Amino acid sequence: MEKIALKERIEYSNEKFTKRILFKDQQSLIFVLNFMPGQQLPAHRHPGAVVYLTVLQGEGVVTTDGQDTAVSKGDVVRCEGEEVFSFSCTGTEPTSLYVLLSSIPDERYAQEV
Repeated sequence: MEKIALKERIEYSNEKFTKRILFKDQQSLIFVLNFMPGQQLPAHRHPGAVVYLTVLQGEGVVTTDGQDTAVSKGDVVRCEGEEVFSFSCTGTEPTSLYVLLSSIPDERYAQEV
């Protein structure tokens, strides 16, 4: 078992958003993204993965394939890795996102779940 204090990974910078990795292995990457108001995560993809995003605090707009979706504390979003994904912190308070990138290496497993 490994334990990490999430509150220690919530760090904001006026320069740019911050990314703090929590765990990483062959099938998954878990990290926290921290944004000050007005900061953005540029549009990008994660081919071969599924992206799960939980808003820990704050609010903003998730854009997937050109479609905007407002999100706020407690919301959970799932995106396919082939979708073009971005985030903008549109609120007046800092925002933190808990992100899980997961790949399933074996198609048989994906069908059983």
